[in-house]
This record gives sequence, structure tokens and C-alpha cells, in this order.
Amino acid sequence: MIVVFKHFFYKNYVGLSVWPFIIVKNNALKEDSVLINHEKIHLRQQLELLILPFYLWYVAEWLLRSLWYLNFYRGYQNIGFEREAYDNEHDLQYPGKRRAFSFIKYL
Repeated sequence: MIVVFKHFFYKNYVGLSVWPFIIVKNNALKEDSVLINHEKIHLRQQLELLILPFYLWYVAEWLLRSLWYLNFYRGYQNIGFEREAYDNEHDLQYPGKRRAFSFIKYL
């Protein structure tokens, strides 16, 4: 389910997946197939890690990578979950053909 909540986002961020929702910044983004596909990949990741462990892993990896790069945004860009989603967001068939735990190869 896609929900619009414009006051939720910081700066350039426009979409977010919080199981089972995809939250976007405005109505027009509901039609952005690449963004929605990116968020669908995150929903699959969340489900395979039983949701809560996904969020714990995500935050822990973001903090570690931010320390490594001394930059919060570069830390975010290098989270394994994000790398998988960015690498495959243009393949609209990817969420359906994706193998479980595919994010591991992006760590």
C-alpha cells in the first residue's frame, strides 16, 4: 500500500518503506515506477529478515559505514540493503525474481 505523507521527509528523501507501507512525499511519486520498485525491494528485504531485525541491521550498518566514511550520506549510500535496491531499481521484474538474502552480496 502506498501512502502520501509530505511532512515525514528530510531534504531530498522522497520515499520510504515501513512494512507493509511505501510512504512517498507527494502524490506524483506514486507514479514513479523506479522509486516504487526501489521501495518494493526494501519490503522484500524487510519480510525475509522478519521486519524488526531488518531495521536493527539497517541502523547498525548505517552507523558503522557513516563512521567508516566520516559522512552520514555516504554511509547511507553504502548500506548493503540500499546498494541492492539502487543496483536493481530499474529492473521492474527484480522484486519478483529476487532470491532471498540477495543483499548479502552487497555487504
